[in-house]
Amino acid sequence: MGGGGGGGDGDPEFQIAPMIDVLLVLLVFFMSITSAQVAKVEKMPLPVAPHALKRDMMRNEAIVNVRWDAKTDKATFVLNNVRYKELKVLGEQLKQLKTANDRAPSNGPNPKYRVVIRADREVHALVINRVMDLAGQSGVEDVTFAVYNKEEP
Repeated sequence: MGGGGGGGDGDPEFQIAPMIDVLLVLLVFFMSITSAQVAKVEKMPLPVAPHALKRDMMRNEAIVNVRWDAKTDKATFVLNNVRYKELKVLGEQLKQLKTANDRAPSNGPNPKYRVVIRADREVHALVINRVMDLAGQSGVEDVTFAVYNKEEP
């Protein structure tokens, strides 16, 4: 009787097919995580801060994109690919996200929920201040700003 398994005498064969399967599953997993993170970010001209530090990616966060429309002289706010024209509705959404994080915090070294404000260069400081107040009213203690550390082409 011929068997495919290894007997007691001889070296076992190395199976490459299962290794390729595992590699492909990991590749799909990391590609989906990366594309989900990139989907939160809009392309816009951010301010420059030469001494800016990279943020830690091991935390749960909400990315609020603030874009200034010069034609209407108003700001629009985007959170999770949803546009908000009123800050009140955005605040309710931030409060829900913060509550969900409190139930299941991240496993990283800092479990506090964070709001990242990505405002283009044309947004007035008063608008950014309102978003910061909104984050505070939603119970978020950590607010960070997204900037470039050098001038982008």
